Order: sequence, then C-alpha cells, then structure tokens
Amino acid sequence: MARKTFIDSADVIVRSGKGGDGAATFRREALVQFGGPDGGDGGRGGDVVLRASSHVNSLIAFYYDPHLFAENGVNGSGQKCYGRRGKDLVVDVPPGTLVTDAETGELVADITEAGQQVVVAKGGAGGYGNVHFKSSVNQAPTERTLGGEAEERRLHLELKTIADAGLVGFPNAGKSSILRAVSAAEPKVASYPFTTLHPTVGVVEYEDFAKLTLADVPGIIEGASKGVGLGLAFLKHLERARVLVYMIDMAGTDNRKPHEDYKVLADEIAGYSPEMAERPALVVANKMDEEAALENYRVFVKETGIEPVKVSASTREGIEAFKDALRALVKPAPASGSRQAADLDAMPDTSGDEIPAAALQFASFLTLEKPKAKSHPARGNIH
Repeated sequence: MARKTFIDSADVIVRSGKGGDGAATFRREALVQFGGPDGGDGGRGGDVVLRASSHVNSLIAFYYDPHLFAENGVNGSGQKCYGRRGKDLVVDVPPGTLVTDAETGELVADITEAGQQVVVAKGGAGGYGNVHFKSSVNQAPTERTLGGEAEERRLHLELKTIADAGLVGFPNAGKSSILRAVSAAEPKVASYPFTTLHPTVGVVEYEDFAKLTLADVPGIIEGASKGVGLGLAFLKHLERARVLVYMIDMAGTDNRKPHEDYKVLADEIAGYSPEMAERPALVVANKMDEEAALENYRVFVKETGIEPVKVSASTREGIEAFKDALRALVKPAPASGSRQAADLDAMPDTSGDEIPAAALQFASFLTLEKPKAKSHPARGNIH
C-alpha cells in the first residue's frame, strides 16, 4: 500500500494534564513538640500547545498519531514538598493551519506566522495542601483541595497554504516548471496531467534581497468550484494568496483553446469565492516557444482584451519579465537592514593602506546603526 506523503486536514484529540492533588499531612519528628500541618501543593497540569514552524509543511504527523496528551501534575507530599508541574506538550504545525472545534465548528485559532503559539487545552490547576488552611482556631486542619480536571476536546486541523501569490491553471499548463524557473523549489515535473499532487511553495528572490512566496497548487478542472474532482481541496490553498497568477498553456496542447481555458479558470475562481476573483491577478502565457503559441496569443488578446506576459518555462525566455510583473503586483519590501546599492563611481579610493571612513557606507553588508545603550544590573543604564 502506498504511504501518504501529504495531508492537509486531520482530526485530533487533545487533552491537557490534570492538576496534582494537594496533600493533607502532619509533621512527625523526634524532639519537635508542635509539628503541625505540612502538606504541600500539587503541581499544575501541562498545556497542549500548537506552534507554527516553517520546517513543517503537512499535517501528516496527526494522521498517524491523532492523540495529543500533556503530562499530569504531580501530587503534593509531606514536609511542604510541592508536586512537580506537568510538562507542556508543544506540537509543531505548518503556518496557515486553521484550528476549529470538531463538535461545534467554532474557530479556535488561525495560526499564520512562524513561531506563533496557541494553547488549545489548558492544564488543570494544582490543589492546595493543608498547610494553607492552618489558623489560630484550626491548628490541625485536614482540609486540602484536589487538582483541577484536565481539559479534553476534539479539534479539526485544516491547512491552507500561505503564499504571496498562487498559480492557477489546468493540469499540465506548466505551473511547476515556472516555479522551478523562478525559485529553488523542486516540484515534480512530467509530461502528463496532475503531476503535482499537493501544494508546493517557492521563494522568489530579487537583487535587492526582496522576497515573495509563490505557491504551486494541483491543476483544477472545469466544475472545480462545485467539487468536481478534488477541486475544493485544491482551491482552498489559494484562499490566502494576495495575488493570483493564471498560467495559460498558449500552445493549446490537446486541441485546447487558451482563451476558453482562461475564462473557465476565472469562472471557477469566482464560483468558489467572489472575493478571490476581485484580487489582483497576472495572466501568463506559457509555452511561447511552441509553433502554435503565437497565433493562439493573438486570438487570446482579441477574445479577452488581456495581453499576458510571454514566457517559456522550458527555454527560460521571459522569466525575468514575469518576475518583474509579479513584483509589481505583490510589492515585496527589501529585506530589513538592506540598503539600496550606492553609486560606486562616488566611492572614495580604497587602494591605500587605510580605508576611508566615507567608503564604509558603500558596504551594504555592514550595519552602521548606532549601538543601543547597555544597562548594568546594579547601576542602571549607562550612556
């Protein structure tokens, strides 16, 4: 049986740790006339925490192990010994994971940023030992409190890929080839439809260190917005994309008409989500190296009134124009701390034994900001 490699939805059962019980004990030692109560508190139960990690891209771990149980707190004991707190269970999930209550459908969390943590099951509080109940009128209390109960719930996890732009197209339109051409991602590429079986995200980088993410989702077909095939499962991965990139096979493979393909794709997006249809979009004409592509391009422009960006993923022609057009829509900011390249002709001469201080501003890899004032734990701030 083939092993699953990608899962984008899973049901899990989460259970926090139960709080430890407080102890009701009394001190009994030789030569100690008035021992009194010395029962310690119980430890707090562990929490179940979901944490977004950029190193995880699937919910497959929860498919094989859907039980997420945190550790119980330890009971208190004599001599005012407090029970140890139960360990939290921290589980990594991909950014873009939507968490809902499986019973009520209520939204629990939308985990979108790497490092974000959400407590989905709170550990029970530790119980009080009898040492807390001692008073002038109750010098030998036997009262104690039990630890708080564990919280258990059934959650539904659903992954919706996060990317600045999403590729939309029919199977075999060249989406994976384009992603390979503009990023370091390596989606599978082959000459048959539905080569891509799950979303793949690549990072497109520019000379000024600006970056944007581009998602390749499996090809959709006519009727996808109504659930034909796996249309709904694929389209949901485009919901978070700020820009849609319509990838059109301008060669008209298998006697297809590119302008009709575009209209079908646009209708499917609008049928799935009218809001998505209003987002900024870029139309790309792929396979322009094919013989029939030029004539099909002219017909496409005439029928749709749109002039797509011409590219050929196989020959890499037009790739830079595609990256520039994509950047104009997404508008990614240069990496923090980077500076625009200075005019090197204005740089002072650095051929001598010492480098002039004015030349340092041309070194884009240096951080020339004034250091922050340090503090001393005893004497306060030192400026």
